[in-house]
Amino acid sequence: MKLLKSLRLKLKNPSYITGLNFGGDSKEFITSYSPVDGYELGKVPFTTKNEYNEVIQLALKAQKEWRNIPAPKRGDLIRDLGLVFRQYKEELGKLVSYEMGKSLQEGLGEVQEIIDICDFAVGLSRQLYGLSMHSERALHRMYEQWHPLGVVGIISAFNFPVAVWSWNAMLALVCGNSIVWKPSEKTPLCAVAIMNIIQDTLIKHRVPEGLLNVIQGDFHQGQWMCEDHRISLISATGSSRMGKAVGQTVAERFGKCLLELGGNNAIIITPSADLKIVLAGSVFGAVGTAGQRCTTTRRLIIHQSIYKKVIESLIKAYSQLKIGNPLDATNHVGPLIDKMAVDNYLMAIEQIKSQKGKILTDYGVLSGKAYRSGCYVKPCIVEIHPEASIVHTETFTPILYVMKYSDIGEAIDIQNNVPQGLSSAIMTNNLKEAEQFLSANGSDCGIANVNIGTSGAEIGGAFGGEKETGGGRESGSDAWKNYMRRQTNTINYSDSVPLAQGIRFDL
Repeated sequence: MKLLKSLRLKLKNPSYITGLNFGGDSKEFITSYSPVDGYELGKVPFTTKNEYNEVIQLALKAQKEWRNIPAPKRGDLIRDLGLVFRQYKEELGKLVSYEMGKSLQEGLGEVQEIIDICDFAVGLSRQLYGLSMHSERALHRMYEQWHPLGVVGIISAFNFPVAVWSWNAMLALVCGNSIVWKPSEKTPLCAVAIMNIIQDTLIKHRVPEGLLNVIQGDFHQGQWMCEDHRISLISATGSSRMGKAVGQTVAERFGKCLLELGGNNAIIITPSADLKIVLAGSVFGAVGTAGQRCTTTRRLIIHQSIYKKVIESLIKAYSQLKIGNPLDATNHVGPLIDKMAVDNYLMAIEQIKSQKGKILTDYGVLSGKAYRSGCYVKPCIVEIHPEASIVHTETFTPILYVMKYSDIGEAIDIQNNVPQGLSSAIMTNNLKEAEQFLSANGSDCGIANVNIGTSGAEIGGAFGGEKETGGGRESGSDAWKNYMRRQTNTINYSDSVPLAQGIRFDL
């Protein structure tokens, strides 16, 4: 609690919609507890159905005004938002770390991602290109252009409480949309802080009321959004199970979805791999954010000739991990988000044992004053058969599965033989193996890396995956097209109207 008092962040107005304060009608509250020390951080009122409908009406009205503002002018707002996030990087980064439980460097990194996507979106404001094409009809011109969608709904997860919002919000804004954001009920104060940080900038630019909105709640508020035909796009981040429900609900009303869901990410380790790179990429990928990233490394597929050497080195590295308060830079691993996550960790351990998995390191829940929240667990390494059912599920905890392979084709088959398809990597100095991994016959994931781990991504590239990961793409490349609708235009500047199939009318 001392940390919150020391920050310059204003954590007032818990339900903030561009100048309007809601929450007065609510009789339900979300209580935010820090997994770092178990302390209560604050209470945020649920958004009621009446308040929700008022938010949507504001967002609809705001979008009709915002879409007529030239894209470069929309970029001016986003440039200034990037500047204000630079001013509050340390404070917001600390709040992210404290409310979510990730390391301070990761919290600061999230805010840096906001800054980076603002810079990217400013550039996009002058690059929302369409195509021109030659018409088969004389004296005709054909081209395509992109128009704003309308209201964009963002449903974000606890593990990246601010960065994922920004990936969607900044691109949606520059494309001419308004935004309604439902953050995770596990990290509501991060959303409150975001809205307070940007408020003065929104006022300075005289943006229409209702352009950027936050609603607070649980799955009920998310369900309202998914069922609401007034929301043109739902961008949802979370588990594959959640994504299936969102996708079905939105599809029933022919709405659009952008789904960024679970991962079950593997690194293939070949005989030519540099062991230092292997250890750095594998260990950080497996234990960073306490295994609660969608890009967390969950499987190591190791060539049989180097298996023993790699395992011994990994076990040694795990023995040196420091677990504790993530705001202390000397610690490598922080807490899980809550007690439910701890229960999932313990259930996974029991399933591993029942499926003949061999746990190679110490494991369990930590106790004592330093771990008073009860959310700290020991990362562990498990030797298990690649076909074990537990290996094919996403356990959002720091459990790393290791297994052997004999040739690169077998390794790729093991890598691909899971329902998820987000991130993947190969550690090799063999050019043929690297190219095979990146070919059409290689990794089936949306992200495929060589000699770096599965965790983390740059703003410039589109982020997302295939299969049960949902198929959506956020952030860089041409992901902006998700937030716009394509229109094909034909202009006839001749003196006649050529009709299809040579049909003629005597007029």
